Amino acid sequence: MLSVQYSAAKANETMTLTATRPASADTANTQATARRAMIDSQLRVSGVNEEWVLAAMARVPREDFVPESARGHAYIDRAIPLDGAHALPAPLVAGMMLVEAAPQADDRVLLVSCGSGYLGELLRPQVAVLDTVSAADAAAQAKGMGQYSLILVDGAIEHLPAGLAGELAEGGRIITGLVERGVTRLAAGRKQGGEVALLPLAEIGIPVLREFAAPKRWSF
Repeated sequence: MLSVQYSAAKANETMTLTATRPASADTANTQATARRAMIDSQLRVSGVNEEWVLAAMARVPREDFVPESARGHAYIDRAIPLDGAHALPAPLVAGMMLVEAAPQADDRVLLVSCGSGYLGELLRPQVAVLDTVSAADAAAQAKGMGQYSLILVDGAIEHLPAGLAGELAEGGRIITGLVERGVTRLAAGRKQGGEVALLPLAEIGIPVLREFAAPKRWSF
């Protein structure tokens, strides 16, 4: 009798394991399929064809960088809310930022985070140093030390604070989203003569980082 009960218990355990494994495998396969679709139907068709960018975005599971409730649609072609104030930009925004950044192996990079570590995970293997700072801390920075050759802002800003610009070394470059008259664009800049000027590039939807709102001006 004991051996029969033991066998039944083992059979039930085997059935349970067999029943749960395919679900996990199906989920992984579904996410992998979604990741390939993101590359083929969002990135490639929009001109993001740099192999290292595609390889990085194929490697990093985007679903690990969104809230649990959003994991099922982590690869949609629009931003995903992270909390009440921030959102993870659409995959195409990340791809375009990385292409424009053209990171080098000796780059020291400062990443202004939207609250997700996704862009940093894509970028980290390509550079010498990657430091991450929250949008709130970056916006409140009083004075930079000019130690970074590249700054990436994972969102759109209305205003580039002097403290953040000061973190950029002479000749260094910055890639960010930029808000102009309510329209967001990808923008790039380089520090020359101690000044940073941002040049708007492609118009694309990028979540706005409210911490970088333009200072209010008095009007009469």
